[in-house]
Amino acid sequence: MWHRAWRSSIWNLRRFCTATRRRIIDEGDWIYSSEWWGTQSDGHTVLRSTSDNGNGVVSVVAYPSSRPSKNWWPEMERWLQQRYIELHPGCGVSERFRVLGYQWRSLRFNDDTRQSTVKIMAACRESEPGSVFFMQQPDCLAVPYLKSMVSVGLATMASCYHDPMNAVHRQKSMKILCIGHGGGSLPLFLASKIQGAVVDVVEIDPVVISASVQAMGFPSFSVMTPSGERCLSQILIPSTQYSGKASMRGFTSTKLMLRSLSLRTIICMIWSSLMLMTGDDIFPRKLWDPDSPFVKALSSQLHPEHGTVVVNLHSDSAILDPRKPDSYFHQQLPSMGKYVSTICRAYKDVLVGNRSSRDGKTGSGLGFVVSVPCLYNSTLVVSRGFGVGGGHYHNRDSILNTLISKSLEVELALNLPFPCLKYIKSGFTLSD
Repeated sequence: MWHRAWRSSIWNLRRFCTATRRRIIDEGDWIYSSEWWGTQSDGHTVLRSTSDNGNGVVSVVAYPSSRPSKNWWPEMERWLQQRYIELHPGCGVSERFRVLGYQWRSLRFNDDTRQSTVKIMAACRESEPGSVFFMQQPDCLAVPYLKSMVSVGLATMASCYHDPMNAVHRQKSMKILCIGHGGGSLPLFLASKIQGAVVDVVEIDPVVISASVQAMGFPSFSVMTPSGERCLSQILIPSTQYSGKASMRGFTSTKLMLRSLSLRTIICMIWSSLMLMTGDDIFPRKLWDPDSPFVKALSSQLHPEHGTVVVNLHSDSAILDPRKPDSYFHQQLPSMGKYVSTICRAYKDVLVGNRSSRDGKTGSGLGFVVSVPCLYNSTLVVSRGFGVGGGHYHNRDSILNTLISKSLEVELALNLPFPCLKYIKSGFTLSD
């Protein structure tokens, strides 16, 4: 984010040579997990509140971060100064900023369940050193299940989309719905990488949204009600704060979200990460039951040609890797457990079924699951796009090869700091 000019030059080189690729440092890589995963004794609590929506005690714990080093801080300070000038043209004052440091911040439920982790930067104006503000770093995804969702989700969309680069460069819009806000890292990452994205976020717990805004650097401001009070029923994220061009909105009510969606164009992608919504590691049944109004509403709004749903699930088929019994790495069984396969089949039956494309060609779409490295999680994907428009995807190998090929395009187009390949190939299993 703070080195856009450098990234632009690297991107120009990549256009002409893809044989070797210089990858930017992934600060959320698992090798740094000792920092961002942390233990209760490593960090200190910066926010603590009680939820009325089933999440118990919601807290945010801060951990020290070793990256980026202080050598990079002046570059970020210059970027902040430039952004201030852009946002306040003609003010006649060249405000200077000072970076105070970086931290990992983890959102927890009941002091136990780690819901999400983000990296924040703390900075202040030199004219007001006591006024500290936080900025969540949108390029940094720490928890592996988020990287899995991004890798398989965008590779699947690229396999169905005619030209995803149009959305990346805002020549075309991409409607995205994120169910479950957490710390906000996933919607912020998508909005920062895809300029044409229109992101809606639904989170039923206002305490969670408040925690992400107050203590996790999520960029937002609340809407004033007619009575003059501030509310969090709708969060508007100003794109100017991160110099991106995507737009995002957040909702604390599912009904409010669905009512809004009915007034908007159809959704291209749906991302759901509500696995830990109640701290029970269980995906709420009302979000996947074929007869639930919610699933039916999503089906009616999902794009008929390339609509794709990506879901994070707690796996019921995981075992510890016997080669590394003392490590965090876990290797999941190749077959889906009953819990995961049931949810995958339910989504596939409702969202895909027996559909036809606009040109009359039949395309039944598909569903598949991959395991998440290092965690007991699975990523479920259901897409209406595979097989539509005359595509030939008859077996596991042809589908997997297509995803792998498209994942390379996604990496280059979005300048991802992590490789998609290992997440796509990890326990790839087609749904029957």
